Amino acid sequence: MLKPTLEFEQALWESGKTRVAGLDEVGRGAFCACVVAAAVILGPDRTGLEDARDSKKLSALQRERLDRVIREKALAVGIGAASPAEIDRLNIRRATALAMQRALRHVGPVDHLLVDGHRVPELGLENQTSLVKGDSRSLSIACASIVAKVCRDHLLHRLAERYPGYGWEHNVGYGTAEHQAALAHKGITPHHRRSFAPIKLLLQDSKT
Repeated sequence: MLKPTLEFEQALWESGKTRVAGLDEVGRGAFCACVVAAAVILGPDRTGLEDARDSKKLSALQRERLDRVIREKALAVGIGAASPAEIDRLNIRRATALAMQRALRHVGPVDHLLVDGHRVPELGLENQTSLVKGDSRSLSIACASIVAKVCRDHLLHRLAERYPGYGWEHNVGYGTAEHQAALAHKGITPHHRRSFAPIKLLLQDSKT
């Protein structure tokens, strides 16, 4: 299995850019709750982070353990979110950029940004490198994906206690069969993204 390395970070460090932030998001395709972004600035010491990789390839217990190590080892960690209302108002792409902006505010100055996927011009940072499958290639991005995933999962577990039956403790808001069946029987909650097609369709059906 491909493991992320510090190859990209090392090259930037050697060029004099000491504060290199990995940036990733989670929850972009979910039916409900916020989209969460995290930014992580690592130093050269990766002790304890040998198992860090794309958060989707880790168990919940592995993510929880690594989240604690990341927060201990990193030079800076920042988390940002955009609410369902902001997603509906802005669209998911722009809301994701907003969550990323908020995450970056918490890490202080950044010399260079490593972004999973595509460049994010809304961040206003020219010094950014986009890496396709970056959470499998860059350790900083992998760490950001873990921090964002753990944060959002905790939120969905709390929401699941308030809105039982949607399976959010398992599906963390994604459109599983369990979630869709609950939407049909229990209806839409205040935390659902009304601009997303399945929710929008339910809203339209309720008006007819």
